[in-house]
Amino acid sequence: MIVFTCKMTSIIWTGDTGVSREALHPESGKLSFNIVGGYTCDINALPYQVSLYAGFHRCGGALISSQWVLSAAHCYRRRLHVRLGEHNIAVLEGTEQFISAVKIIKHPSYKSVTTGHDIMLIKLAKPAILNKSVNTISLPSSCPKMGTQCLISGWGKNIAENEESDGSKFPNSLQCLKAPILSNITCRKAYPGLINNSMMCLGFLEGGKDACQGDSGGPVACNGILQGIVSWGAGCALKGKPGVYTKVCNYIQWIQNTMAAN
Repeated sequence: MIVFTCKMTSIIWTGDTGVSREALHPESGKLSFNIVGGYTCDINALPYQVSLYAGFHRCGGALISSQWVLSAAHCYRRRLHVRLGEHNIAVLEGTEQFISAVKIIKHPSYKSVTTGHDIMLIKLAKPAILNKSVNTISLPSSCPKMGTQCLISGWGKNIAENEESDGSKFPNSLQCLKAPILSNITCRKAYPGLINNSMMCLGFLEGGKDACQGDSGGPVACNGILQGIVSWGAGCALKGKPGVYTKVCNYIQWIQNTMAAN
């Protein structure tokens, strides 16, 4: 059996179809994770990045308007707090805004036992104050092309699935990774029978660089546009197993309709 991981902060589901790439609460004795093979993002370079907080960092997300965040449906919890303007999530830096979620809306076709339609909207209790540390990212008007270089970001695991950790490999600062969009053929070969039109693969077939647990729900920005959401994969940074991401361009109508109705 191949074990797949959703890239979030509390393992949600396991089996032949997948496991969420969440990170796990460090105080519970479980691991909390970061991007593999990336680098520390510059402060204020990604003002749209948010942390979904449920007593600890659980998932990432992207601010798409002053009052709405886009994330992965497998990050759902009945109660979430959204932390904006974060860089180092272990300390207060004076740029943060902490706002409760008043509505958390999963895509109606999402099911927790499958990997498709892994997308969720979160309405903030009040609009965020936009500034250099907190700002929005634009939604796409078209789908991205194969080979496009994109920026993946999050506070997830930073060691590969087959590496040992001594507990010191979990930086608190936001991590970045540049990776290309792979062809649909390559993506489907990597995950036979599991890829549909709601998904795309990014990464490196040689392994070594990937999003991982704790990065779930986080943004994939291509030329400054939100084109993807960190979703799932087989382990992290394994050879021949790139990361799988929700393809945002396929959900623009749902996003717009949902925001307008709520």
